[in-house]
Amino acid sequence: MHIQPYLYFRGRCEEAIEFYKRAVGAQVQMLVRMKDAPDPSQEGRLPPNWGDKVMHAAVTIGDSTLLMSDGGTAGPSEFTGFDLSLNVPDAATADKAFTALAAGGRINMPLAQTFWSPRFGTLIDKFGVAWMVNVTG
Repeated sequence: MHIQPYLYFRGRCEEAIEFYKRAVGAQVQMLVRMKDAPDPSQEGRLPPNWGDKVMHAAVTIGDSTLLMSDGGTAGPSEFTGFDLSLNVPDAATADKAFTALAAGGRINMPLAQTFWSPRFGTLIDKFGVAWMVNVTG
């Protein structure tokens, strides 16, 4: 078995993908747009002008895959009850990733030494996704 997060960005998925590409080196493995759906019954079920929105995307960050979509509704995304944990090999990588992910977001716990790691911190990025950045090396 394998668990993969699937995040719905409610109209901001492509913006999120570009942000994660810059912030943590995400690479797009697959991207399908709403207009490419083989099922025409979707017509009328999506907000107007959503043909170019992301129906499904798979991006890799390191050796992990994150699945994402715009979903079928517009409005603010609500990512609650979980954090994505980004484990990095060293303090320099943690500093860089944390700063990039925090841009436009909110830092909950600044990066600092803890009893388990030379660097650990938490933040909520500009899309509302909560992250823990942790040095494991």
